[in-house]
Amino acid sequence: MNINEGIFREYDIRGIVGIDLTREISVLLGRAFAIYLKEMIPLAKAVSVGRDVRVSSPMFAEGLAEGISEAGITVYNIGACPTPHQYFSVYHLNLDGGIMVTGSHNPSQFNGFKITVGKGTIHGTAIKRIKEIMLSSETQNPKNIKNNEASSVIDYDILTPYKEYMMERFSYLSNAKFPKLKIVIDAGNGVGGLAAPQILQDLGCEVIPLYCEPDGRFPNHHPDPTVIENIVDLIKITKETKADIGIGYDGDADRIGVINTDGTIVWGDQLMIILCRSILAKRPGAVVIGDVKCSQLLFDEIKTLGGNGIMWKTGHSLIKAKMKSENAVLAGEFSGHIFIADDYFGYDDAIYTTIRIIEIMKTTGLSITELLSGIPSLFYTPEIRIDCPDALKTSVMGNIAAGIKEIYERAKGNNAAGIKEIYDIDGVRVVFDRGWGLLRASNTQPALIMRVEAIDQESLDLYKGFLNEQLIRCGLV
Repeated sequence: MNINEGIFREYDIRGIVGIDLTREISVLLGRAFAIYLKEMIPLAKAVSVGRDVRVSSPMFAEGLAEGISEAGITVYNIGACPTPHQYFSVYHLNLDGGIMVTGSHNPSQFNGFKITVGKGTIHGTAIKRIKEIMLSSETQNPKNIKNNEASSVIDYDILTPYKEYMMERFSYLSNAKFPKLKIVIDAGNGVGGLAAPQILQDLGCEVIPLYCEPDGRFPNHHPDPTVIENIVDLIKITKETKADIGIGYDGDADRIGVINTDGTIVWGDQLMIILCRSILAKRPGAVVIGDVKCSQLLFDEIKTLGGNGIMWKTGHSLIKAKMKSENAVLAGEFSGHIFIADDYFGYDDAIYTTIRIIEIMKTTGLSITELLSGIPSLFYTPEIRIDCPDALKTSVMGNIAAGIKEIYERAKGNNAAGIKEIYDIDGVRVVFDRGWGLLRASNTQPALIMRVEAIDQESLDLYKGFLNEQLIRCGLV
């Protein structure tokens, strides 16, 4: 079987439906996953398979279950659910891993697979190993991999135990002594609408649902709350209804977007500041991780609060692995992936993050604006995506990084842009006199990502112009 090797990404498997991904590919992946799982956990017995609501997802989930069960691993089919529910199922059912079928925030013609082995999502060399197994003759015929009779596929409702878990932990928030917050929920017609509105209502919130009916065609807007044009309606309704907060989810509800009552966007690093102020107050000295796209204000605030801040690579699997190695209590990305290990499991769960933010608002009686008091106002860009083919983005990014480092070494702070320091954790983050700028290759899209932050507009324009010069040099702008 021909397999496009481009579907194997840094921390998931992803491609175009009907071209890169077919039902046959999903069966093959199921077999390869089972083989890999037994390499890592020899006594592995059971996993879960969940899916988002894309039109192709049921077919792929069915194919995965077929391939996995052929290899003697029992499959819990948990159906349509948020990605964090699939992670939750591994803990709740004490499973050996699982696969979530989801295209996440990508357009409807895309789909993909997020893979869990044990309690962690895999990335890097583990993805490469699964590719090797899929490309080998071993997986082409199920007779080659059967260690016993095909195991069963069990249908299991994960939505109910997830809700019960949240209600057991947070039901006290429904007490009348706490303010009844008004919340707009924009699920983007993704799976977040299957869980979030009801849980938040039961926690004593007035919920205004917006596009909460699951529809894998995403008829109202693209399910990516980090792109401003996708949250125009959320901003509008939040302002019009005078809601306390607006919440947007991506297609599989592992990423959150937040709108303040005045319609302003609260980015992921600002949510991290709110969470840090709550968590570090009870856990001084704890480790908090932010990705390379996060504001310097976050790292400064972590230090002020007595925490240990670490800047790290972007990517849910990479962040979770770093959290485990550093025993971090909290991590987050500018893009809205928030990972909470304080009294939770440490994976990215946008619904759980919503509940924690609501808990802080209810118990303190403070608004989002008040919870961010004392944080200076800076000038910054959102994530800017620059189209670049997957086959070229790594080499182009290497060229850009080398060029910037040459400028830095040649001038040592005396150049026009005033480069003070360079971080090459993920792409290149350039620290200037009055701000910073980042260029990195996206791991999920054929694009480079730019982010710039500065203390004034003039500096922002200067630093953005500097990075654009590097893009022009490589023929991308």
